[in-house]
Formats: sequence, structure tokens, C-alpha cells
Amino acid sequence: MAIAKAERLMNLALCLLGTRRPLTKRELRSSIEAYIEASSDDSFNRMFERDKDDLRELGLVIETVEGIEGDIGYLARRDSNRLPPITLDAEEAAALGLAAKIWQQARLAGAASGALQKLRAAGMPLAGEGADYDAGQPHSALEPRIPAHEAAFEPLMLACRDRRPVVFDYRKSNAAHPEQRQVEPWILECWRGHWYVAGWDRERKAERVFRLSRITGKVRSRQGKFTAPVPDHVTVRETVESWAGETATGTARIRLRAEHGYPLRARALTVRDLGDGWDELEIPNGHGLDAWLVEFGPDVVVLEPAELRAEVIDRLRAVAKG
Repeated sequence: MAIAKAERLMNLALCLLGTRRPLTKRELRSSIEAYIEASSDDSFNRMFERDKDDLRELGLVIETVEGIEGDIGYLARRDSNRLPPITLDAEEAAALGLAAKIWQQARLAGAASGALQKLRAAGMPLAGEGADYDAGQPHSALEPRIPAHEAAFEPLMLACRDRRPVVFDYRKSNAAHPEQRQVEPWILECWRGHWYVAGWDRERKAERVFRLSRITGKVRSRQGKFTAPVPDHVTVRETVESWAGETATGTARIRLRAEHGYPLRARALTVRDLGDGWDELEIPNGHGLDAWLVEFGPDVVVLEPAELRAEVIDRLRAVAKG
């Protein structure tokens, strides 16, 4: 049904943009297949009025013109519906190119690619194609990528855009089984290669942040509007950083298998080679560090503090029971 309506709107837009004179309802009905197949004049009139309103809502300027004989005609003048020239500086073009890369595995990859091709044809270099981030300074040959492999990414992105509540099953890192969450999603953000969605948890009546890779099954949309106001600024990254121990309140000692756990090594305060295929690291310790350490599985052994070691063991036992 959605495809049929999109095709009907496209055909109506093409008719209105392609004519040099106003077209009457009668002429439009005889020119568009979906209107020809309408069961009655009333059905056609309702369909046409909805389509006309939808096109106007999408930004198409449709003029209503009264003819000499009193007939009402419609047209969309090209000069009224032409976008102004697009000018982007090097940083804006680079940012746009990087944003389009999010869709490289998603359903809108074709649309994003087409948009970038039009910008290239206009002579605008984009990220990964010789664009300069600073005047006279070509960017690195290393090309940044923002993967969006999780199946939950696209439905959540659309729900954030449309301000639409969703329901999904979510499994916390220390839980054996997933729990259903009813969420009003606000924003998606990528941090250290993982996507997170922030929003209002209706059952807990509080702001929450969820990691997309822990969402199981499908994200299902729900009818109705948001019940909580959307804040002007959502601190997704700050919240996740605190969970990952970024807001340090002390230090911890761990054993880490050699040549493993680069993210932990990058944050280590000290590293000592134990000579048996393991290294001993001192790392910042903060709220949520246990959940992050669990992700490294058998490559990490917590030495101290004892509270952190117990929390990691509890989480591993919960995963093993699942």
C-alpha cells in the first residue's frame, strides 16, 4: 500500500510539474492510472485531495488557477519548486559525505548514493574523495566509517524522526533473559563503534540509553504521541561513558591476555609484561566498568578491587545461565 501511494504521489507531481497550463481534475483523473481505477467520483475526489495535501506538506508548491470557463486547474511551476544553488565549504561537504556512509548497509543506500553523485557532479569533493578538512591540508588516507549493521538501527532512526513510540525486547549485559521495553526514542548516537538510542522509558518513567546490539527481535512501532517532553540536549555519550568507567573514581588492576583488548590498553595507566602470555594493567575504575570488562570474556581477569571482581563474576554467571 505504501509503495502504491508513493507511486501515485510521484505521478501526480510529475503531471503538475510537466504541464505548461493548469490541469483540471478531469484531466488528471484520465492521466494517472490509480485515478482511472478509482471506483467512483467521490473516491477519486477524496484520493486527489489527500494526495494534493500530502504533496504540499512535502514542500511542493501547487497553484490553483481558475480558467476562463470557471474550471479549476492545478499546476506546479518549476521556477517555484526549484531549490536555490547549494554551496558547501570543505568541512560541510566532508561531514555530508561521512553522514551518507551510515547508510552503506541500509535500505536508503541507493538514495544516499544518488544524492552524493549529484553533489559530485556539481564539483563538490566529499569525504574520502579528496575533500580538505582544513584549507591546504588534505585529509588522511584513512577513511572513517560509521557502521550501522544492527537491524534495529533503521526502525529506531525513523521512530526518532517521526516522534513515534516503539516496543522492543532488550537484554542487559548481566541478565539471563531479555525484557520488553516501551520507549519514546529521542536520538541515536555512535560511540566507540556501537550505536545507542536514548529516550524515555515509559514503564520506569525515566530517561534511559539502550545499546542497539542488545536489542533482540524486531522493533515494533506503537500508535500515539510522546508522553514526555523531548529535551533540547540529550547526553548520550556522557551517559555511556559513565557506564563504561570513563568517569573514573579510582583504579583497578587486571590481567589481560597478550595482544588482546586494545581499548583497555589504550586507557591503561601502567602495563607490565608478566611473561606468560599475559600482561598486568592498571586502568581507571568507574561506575559500569564491570559491564565493559565482561565483553572481553576469557581474555580479562580482574585482580582488584574485590568488589569489581565480584561484579564481573556475577555478570559472567548470569550470561552462562542464559
